[in-house]
Amino acid sequence: MVTDQASSGPAGGRSERKVKDVKDREWRIERGVAIRVGFYIFGTHLFAGFVWLLFYLGEHAHK
Repeated sequence: MVTDQASSGPAGGRSERKVKDVKDREWRIERGVAIRVGFYIFGTHLFAGFVWLLFYLGEHAHK
């Protein structure tokens, strides 16, 4: 019978820990990207709203 050496013995624990660390790091990277995208979307809408407000106020200004 052939056994998977990575999953048996002391090396198996290190291998599983490494996989867990990689998954945790990937999750953190994905979370960071999602947060940045959220800020960019929010910032873009905030800027667009400000520009819209300037046009609105300019259109209704007393001349």
